[in-house]
Amino acid sequence: MDDVDVVVVGAGVAGLTVAHSLAGRRPLVLEASPVPGGYLAPGELAGVPVDVGAESYAVRSTAVAELVAELGLEPVTPSSLSAWGYVPDRSGMGGRGGAGRAFPLPGTGVLGIPGLPWAADTRRAIGVLGALRASLDTVLPASRVDTSDLAAFVRSRLGRRVLDRLVTPVAGGVHSSDPALLSVDSVAPGLRAAYERTGSLTAAVRSLRAQAPAGSAVRGIAGGLHGLVSALARSVVEQGGEVRLSTPVERVERDGVGWVVRTADGSQVRARAVVVATTGRAATRLLDGLVDVEGAEPARGTDIRLVTLLLRTPALDAAPRGTGLLVAPGSGVGAKASTHATAKWPWLRQIVTDTLGADAHVVRLSYGRGGGLDEDDVRGATDDALVARALRDVEALYGIDVAGPAVEGSVVTRWDDALPPPTPAVRERAARLTSDVAEVPGLEVTGAWVAGTGLAAVVPHARSVAQSVENALK
Repeated sequence: MDDVDVVVVGAGVAGLTVAHSLAGRRPLVLEASPVPGGYLAPGELAGVPVDVGAESYAVRSTAVAELVAELGLEPVTPSSLSAWGYVPDRSGMGGRGGAGRAFPLPGTGVLGIPGLPWAADTRRAIGVLGALRASLDTVLPASRVDTSDLAAFVRSRLGRRVLDRLVTPVAGGVHSSDPALLSVDSVAPGLRAAYERTGSLTAAVRSLRAQAPAGSAVRGIAGGLHGLVSALARSVVEQGGEVRLSTPVERVERDGVGWVVRTADGSQVRARAVVVATTGRAATRLLDGLVDVEGAEPARGTDIRLVTLLLRTPALDAAPRGTGLLVAPGSGVGAKASTHATAKWPWLRQIVTDTLGADAHVVRLSYGRGGGLDEDDVRGATDDALVARALRDVEALYGIDVAGPAVEGSVVTRWDDALPPPTPAVRERAARLTSDVAEVPGLEVTGAWVAGTGLAAVVPHARSVAQSVENALK
């Protein structure tokens, strides 16, 4: 039986960040899958490295930037091109496919919520009537508000056009869910508090934007965000720790003042502390019997499919839809979002141009909206069917023809039961569970299901957990 200071169950970004942060403790990381990283997944198209999972991180806090700097990675800023929205075309004058209308998204906002309803880019999206309705936010009584979920918050202050044309495609693209299912505090930290200070949702948005670092709201990493995973794993090993892949954990048990971790191959590890950094379902299974997990297990998450294409078509040379599009339901397109990756990331554009020529482009499409809003059920589709669906959607979204042998390569990424939407009920159950875990010496839990969606939430939570472990081991 091995004896270690700390066992970390799960080698996603949360678990690896904990292990990296426990310098000198020689942590043992146990991961069930054959590859680390979770939703930060690497891929390759015709020799070109691409992200086929998360590709960027928010810079609303400094936690991720500090971690990137520690690891010696090079942060990069996306191009200055705008992202676009794609919504149902009620006029019947839509472009290719006829069902949707594309437009540049407003440059400033929070999850699509505008700070300036009369700004030209906002007015282009919601029209004069939408801007008039949104302007009422500044004169309505502050008490006339519903903050029970993101959709209700936006609709009660800014009206349905802002919700349907801006917030639904943006929030759906980011969180794979209907805004009516999303907790305001989870998906837009600080927004509700800013509203309580200002009495205006648009003023609250402007306040949050003013506090954010200057420049783009997101960053990437040269070579792909998946480089964060390999750098973290390398750091753990260099500090004397170990990352064991294909090693599912079956059980975590108390052993006097310490712990015994039992794996699927029958081996055991004795540890002074255990950090559970798995998915919510796996975590509640391991924590059962150690704390009260009744009702804490998350609902089944959305089944996500990502199709990453390498296309050779001059029609994309001018980046006709900027860095990509976020898609509203009812627009006739199955994808919830598309990223024109070579238009968004200059480092990738350079590699692709040098390797394959200026008319080669990487485009990614995401499927799986959740909340009953999917227009196409792609869960059981074959890779070939998904690629064919993605090509049709590229034509509709980007307003181009993808004719002839345009596809140089493709990668299909599948995530079943991905993160459930952070509804108020989900957040409440997760908070109760983490509170119970905090009462058990030597036991911690972290990961996106308790910390929140995105690296900007996951990394600082994992850092805090690592500090708690370090304090307990002193």
